[in-house]
Amino acid sequence: MKACPDCGRLYPPDSGFCPVDGRQLISVSQAPVAQSGGDPRIGVMLCGRYQVRRVVADGGMGRVYEALDVQSQRNVALKVLHPEVTNDKVALERFKREFEVSQLLTHKHVVEVYDFQPTGDGSYVLAMEFLYGEELRSTLKREKTLPPSRVIRMLAQLAAGLGDAHARRLVHRDLKPDNIFLCQTSDGDNAKILDFGSVKDKADNAKKLTVMGTTIGSPYYMAPEQAQGLETLDHRADVWALAAIVYECLTGKVPFNGPTGPSILLEILTKTPLAVTQAAAGGRYPVPPLVDRVLSRGFQKSPALRTESVAALADQLGQAYGLEGNHVDWLTQPEAELQRIIEAKLPQLMATPLPAEPGEAMDGFFGDGVGLGALAPVVDDGPLDFAPGVPRGMPKWLIPAVIVGMVMMVLLAVVLVFVM
Repeated sequence: MKACPDCGRLYPPDSGFCPVDGRQLISVSQAPVAQSGGDPRIGVMLCGRYQVRRVVADGGMGRVYEALDVQSQRNVALKVLHPEVTNDKVALERFKREFEVSQLLTHKHVVEVYDFQPTGDGSYVLAMEFLYGEELRSTLKREKTLPPSRVIRMLAQLAAGLGDAHARRLVHRDLKPDNIFLCQTSDGDNAKILDFGSVKDKADNAKKLTVMGTTIGSPYYMAPEQAQGLETLDHRADVWALAAIVYECLTGKVPFNGPTGPSILLEILTKTPLAVTQAAAGGRYPVPPLVDRVLSRGFQKSPALRTESVAALADQLGQAYGLEGNHVDWLTQPEAELQRIIEAKLPQLMATPLPAEPGEAMDGFFGDGVGLGALAPVVDDGPLDFAPGVPRGMPKWLIPAVIVGMVMMVLLAVVLVFVM
């Protein structure tokens, strides 16, 4: 391994210069460890094999370091739990589950996890592959919107990774731009799914960590059944979350918004988002009308009416942009090639109007038990403040309004009979 003498970042042996500092790399044995900044773990050997080199990031669960695995001679990302999380038995169990689930999901589009064990200083460490690139959240903050070729290729890769999890009856349950990592290559992004700590195991003998009626996830990307903490939640909650992520990538806006967590969840339960073609109007990347239908199906409030799988969502999005084949074909296809095909077909796609499908707009109020139910308590490590006092049950005006409507229809029918 080589290291940068300034920032301390680690690189493969065939690397020459640090892309961050521009400095020539030297052997890791000769490179000094970065300044600790008050962190006592910097420079320490954890678990007898991980030499902690520098702090990478802080999260709600723990601090992430870059470290040198002296046994395998590779750099790894170490996630070390915060002390308050270590004392929470459920949080600790989720941390352990992230390791166990990741051991099952040996897919190239799921981050690889190597190790889980106590640190010796009262905490626990999760060792995983070190990724070069950035989270989708950082990309969106900088770019605002992404070209369709990049979105389609990314979604195809995520569908492949999640398909493996869903086949094992594992629901990620916390898909958001923060948990999607983009590793840049010459052909385009290589997407990796992060953080299976909130996974929902639908196997019959699975251990339950979530109290019934409690919601886990980020509200902006949460399906209605997840917002209500329903036990019926399955892989189609991940379909909804990916539809919300695609919407944000194409428009620069989340499909459901509000000043607080409960207000966002109420929007999800009761409202239909602005059509993606309208939300993206005037932007850098035109959106064909057919994409409205693709995302409308992804946002069906009843899981029974929603797009049946993440693979189907990826297939439909690519085909709406004029691509032939399916997501398996596109996940390795160079982004530039996808973009060339899309640009050639886009004028015709933009000029083709989209006929409305009967009943599409009303699905959120009927079917499969998902409607205006009460909101469940939300567990999330995001910045939103979740407050009590959310309306529960159906609005009081709904039943009288329906009765009045029926009476008016009867009176109208009587009048028409007398007129004729």
